[in-house]
Amino acid sequence: MPAEQITLFGEEQQTNLSETVSNKLAVTKLDFVEGMYLPWQELFSGYNELYAITYSSGIGFIGRLVEMLDRAEIIFGCEQVMSYNLQEIMAFQTALIDKIRSGKMKDALIERVNAGTLKMFVANKKLSHEKIYLLSADDGRKRVIMGSANMSYNAFGGLQRENISFIDGEEAYDWYMDIYQSLRQDSTDEMTAKALLAADGEENLDELPISQTVKVKKVLEIVPDKQQNEEIEFAIEVSKLSAKYKPSCPQPDKKGKILISTTKIASVKGHVKEEADREKEVRKEYPQLVIDVEKGEAALNDIKLDLSPSDADVRRDAELFLQYMDGYRIFHGDYQSMQKRYFEFANWFFCSPFMGVMRDTATRFNQNKGPYPVFGIVYGQSKAGKTSFLETLEKMMIGQNPKISASEFTRTVIDGLRAQTKGVPIIVDDMVNSRFNMHAVETIKNDDYGIMDKNIHYPAVVISANEDVKAVSQEIIRRTVICHVSAGLTNTEVMQNSTVKKVQKNIGTALYRRYLKMMLEKIPELLESMKDDDAESAPDILKLSSEVIYEIFESFSDIEIPEYIRKLDLTDYFSEKITGSNVIQTIKTAWNNNRGQFEIDARRNLLKYNAGQTYDATRIVKELPETLVPTASRELVIMKLDVAKEFFGVEFKRGFLDRFK
Repeated sequence: MPAEQITLFGEEQQTNLSETVSNKLAVTKLDFVEGMYLPWQELFSGYNELYAITYSSGIGFIGRLVEMLDRAEIIFGCEQVMSYNLQEIMAFQTALIDKIRSGKMKDALIERVNAGTLKMFVANKKLSHEKIYLLSADDGRKRVIMGSANMSYNAFGGLQRENISFIDGEEAYDWYMDIYQSLRQDSTDEMTAKALLAADGEENLDELPISQTVKVKKVLEIVPDKQQNEEIEFAIEVSKLSAKYKPSCPQPDKKGKILISTTKIASVKGHVKEEADREKEVRKEYPQLVIDVEKGEAALNDIKLDLSPSDADVRRDAELFLQYMDGYRIFHGDYQSMQKRYFEFANWFFCSPFMGVMRDTATRFNQNKGPYPVFGIVYGQSKAGKTSFLETLEKMMIGQNPKISASEFTRTVIDGLRAQTKGVPIIVDDMVNSRFNMHAVETIKNDDYGIMDKNIHYPAVVISANEDVKAVSQEIIRRTVICHVSAGLTNTEVMQNSTVKKVQKNIGTALYRRYLKMMLEKIPELLESMKDDDAESAPDILKLSSEVIYEIFESFSDIEIPEYIRKLDLTDYFSEKITGSNVIQTIKTAWNNNRGQFEIDARRNLLKYNAGQTYDATRIVKELPETLVPTASRELVIMKLDVAKEFFGVEFKRGFLDRFK
């Protein structure tokens, strides 16, 4: 039967749609001869050579099929690889090799690969959905098998319905061979015997097929697919719903069968309703703030929010917030700096519900997720108003202030809460250093939460801690919004301070709802700019958020806007001077008060600081940026002198009198 390429659109339509040859469909025109029922062996028998393209596959079936042939080549694609960025390609290739290695046919397949009678390739670009099997015999006979069937027993063993067709003849074989050769040349990496034996996702990552391709070609260009794969998203959604319904559904009997009756359907319905009611109760404790960027809407616990509150209500909330922040004037210490730090944190806190969609878009378009942090830490001396500050922010967002005790904090618990809570930051109160290091560090380093399951509504996590959390390492700092405070009240002043209760009692959500409306008008443009490969910098949502907040206070405050309410950008959160502000203050104070703690070795370009204790030296090294090349030797902190001068803003020169200190 002949195969010919046809065009699905007329010339006029092609012109209107700006069609090119590259995006026309390759279509095979067939004549129906007959339908038949065959065992899979008969479909493939009598041929010597196979070229195949498959997606999901059964290694046992592949082994049986290859045994029937003298020579075979197979290209493996993967529908679960959504965008074909580097991490997904490596994950796919690692998993496929592990699957082959763990199968009973492993030795036979590797032996065939070594002998050169079997070649296997894995996709490094998005392939078509074709499942094609090209068979040829030494006597010249040719056959093309095509349709929906992947290379597995389920597909060819009659265990599931498939659309399977075949064409005998050279013309069809040549047509499909061109397609196969093009895919193999442009879109695949070869799985060698060495890769099948040694490659893994850790120490032998360089043995993966894509790594070997790079070694040969020197450079390999990868162009991730930037379009959403609706089929994959639908499959993930089906999987989620299946997991949700599973506890309510009957299990198979001893024969592996499930008998469904109206009574069982009613029982399932009852269980599902009970679970839904339980979830509603859970939502009272774990709020669900869902912000729909596409629709420009927001809902709290399934109730649509009014994003157009009255000006009077917005003005009231703005004045109460300023009154709350003005209360820090009575704190002992540098309250002005504390006001600035708290406002910076509030800015991130308010825009944190947007971070999920920002990180998802960044991932899909191969951009950096770093500018969109989902963890925050407020720490410093006790009685600095940390807990009440976070409670006030959450009251402004949703009218309540849920939080958990630090004693409940583990990675498992937090991941569970993130799965239940949407949008509203989870506040973990009163964290101690030992629990922070044991549980929080690994939780924060898990930077891919929500990415694979396309969750864009998960909450940020905010950790409140006293000075017990002495330092935060650089690997945590670059993933976290840090707010270190160093002013506070006495016990008596805390008890006498009524500002907090007054504000929390009267403040509402109007300001935040106005904020959401303004953000939702601007966020789509921010997301669109993330798709630009040539953009000089990442879209700055923290900058946008501060501009919106500033505009609200500018419009609804009758007094001059305080200095701490200002327009910010990413550098106000993650520049080295900001992330290292605590240690900068420590070193400056020590230099001004006791220069005997310092040793300056100009010849070797070293600055040594005696921190007093080994623990303190280790803590300071954690906070210092890598540019200083900091190391700890017992109680000494050793760093590069020239870089230290610039970083700390201190000349570090000895005066005459310093020699006698």
